Amino acid sequence: MSFRFAYPVLLFLLCGVAGWAWYAWWKKPASITYSMTSRMAALAGSGGKIWPWIPKGLRIGCLTLLVLTVARPQLYNVSRDIRTPGVDIMIALDTSGSMQALDFKIDDKPVTRLQAVQKVVSEFIKKRQTDRIGLVVFGEEAFTQAPLTQDKGLLLELVSRMEIGMAGDRTAIGAAIAIGGKRLKDLKAKSKILILMTDGRHNAGELTPEQAAETVKVLGIKIYTIGVGGMGPAPFVVDTPFGRRVVKQQVDLDEKMLQKVAAIGNGQYFRASDTDRLIEIYDMIDREEKTEAKVKEFFYFRELYYYFLIPAIFLLVLELVLKTTILRVMP
Repeated sequence: MSFRFAYPVLLFLLCGVAGWAWYAWWKKPASITYSMTSRMAALAGSGGKIWPWIPKGLRIGCLTLLVLTVARPQLYNVSRDIRTPGVDIMIALDTSGSMQALDFKIDDKPVTRLQAVQKVVSEFIKKRQTDRIGLVVFGEEAFTQAPLTQDKGLLLELVSRMEIGMAGDRTAIGAAIAIGGKRLKDLKAKSKILILMTDGRHNAGELTPEQAAETVKVLGIKIYTIGVGGMGPAPFVVDTPFGRRVVKQQVDLDEKMLQKVAAIGNGQYFRASDTDRLIEIYDMIDREEKTEAKVKEFFYFRELYYYFLIPAIFLLVLELVLKTTILRVMP
């Protein structure tokens, strides 16, 4: 639920109330001068200086509440009716041990490949408001971390919780493609997309990436593959007898296999050598697989004016009662 004023322009009347309040505060009350009454002021005490201002304060409060009343304060909610099935997207992310290489940067600070992927994938998820997205995590094994859903909050939370080695240290690319395709096969959508990200070579599982891609192709699923990592050896933090050290190691990225899988799946292969390039790749995929959704918005309002009107009436009545009883002015 959100809050708003239906007629916010009327709030400018508060400036008039403020001007009147300033004038009333400094204006001297009408009076008749009597001789030798100045000595009687001390008898009233300090409270005698405050009582005359109470009706003015009540009137200012009443006018302020009336202005807020006519501006029509409301609580409202917006619901959307999406008429198009949109695009179904499964994202398969490699969490094997090699994804801890520190050859990516975020805000000029070295981060692991997985941390860079988490950031970019999260931004991609936020952009796809009308699409269903699912997550597959793979290493030595592959499993569905999130089935296809439009709950972007859940997806972002799951992406943020990904850890190196959560599915093992080896790389079962064939199994990841097969599980992603299985999640997409029976669903009706404008198009079905599988995005596979890895920085290694297929070395686990009985199903090869090419075999899995052929199967997925038959299901009408397009495959995008992304090879993660720069050229040459990558820096890793390792424990040594002399403490933690940064050591460069060679990571075996099988680009030919990824290119072949993308070709089989009628998609494209990309090489993400740094964070900026990874962002560009996801932006390209976002533009190529854009959803044109027909969305209807429904607004539900709850009027709140009576929360201001009732206190305004109370203040007005209280002012009238005080001016005709306790604070009555004698001529």
